[in-house]
Amino acid sequence: MTEETPAPRNIPALLSALHTEKRSCTVLVSGTPGGVIHVRDGLVVGMETPGAPGVEVLLLKSRRVAEEDWAAVRATGTDPARLARELVAQGLLGATELEITGQAALFDAAFALALTSPDGWEVTAPRPLLETEAAVPPARLVTENTRRIRLLANERGATARFARDRLEPAPEARDPQRVARLSPRHRTVLTAADGRRTPRDIAFTLGRGLFAVMLDLRDLLALGLLQPPSATTAGRPSTALRTPPHPHPHPDTATPHPPTTPLPRRKR
Repeated sequence: MTEETPAPRNIPALLSALHTEKRSCTVLVSGTPGGVIHVRDGLVVGMETPGAPGVEVLLLKSRRVAEEDWAAVRATGTDPARLARELVAQGLLGATELEITGQAALFDAAFALALTSPDGWEVTAPRPLLETEAAVPPARLVTENTRRIRLLANERGATARFARDRLEPAPEARDPQRVARLSPRHRTVLTAADGRRTPRDIAFTLGRGLFAVMLDLRDLLALGLLQPPSATTAGRPSTALRTPPHPHPHPDTATPHPPTTPLPRRKR
């Protein structure tokens, strides 16, 4: 009698199994923040999650690509999956910059997803994604997530709590001389930390990675320029949308493909 392969216990184990099988598929992750993981030949080539800015947000909010240029290329009917490549072809974005941005967004999304436990997942057929040449073995994502979590708080739970904090300027932040000694990057983050925004909100506002923003917030805390929010602002809702991204529909149908894999669907 053939023994059944045990179900993956978590997302890293699932991605490791897909890597071993060199599968091409899409993993739909449910929960908060949830997201979509794109796998090609066992390598993770993209992630979309409301927990961290994606490639489009990073390029547009940072003004590395003008919104009118992005909209103009989209208006030509360019396949959304190839939109960023078309920007490169038109000389609006460097190929190396696209690749670096895509890989940075991928690692940042993996970090955001690693801070919480998913409610479940479903393995489906491959779906279109914004092509950036990013392709990472799952084991490398695990190693990098571990490094980032330890660098911020030395444990996942503490880092996850930090990611939900809504820090606000401390009285010391009113000292113009102290603020003037900060780097422009730190001054921008200090201005954005108003007691209502989480690190995730600040990342979306500034068009920067979640992890990079959290590092800057940690620095500002250590300098005494930020503090936990006061009682009057602690209960305010986040200022950024938390609607999970809608997975790209298959071109032949408005509903997702059914799973095409022996790997099981798991629900808590």
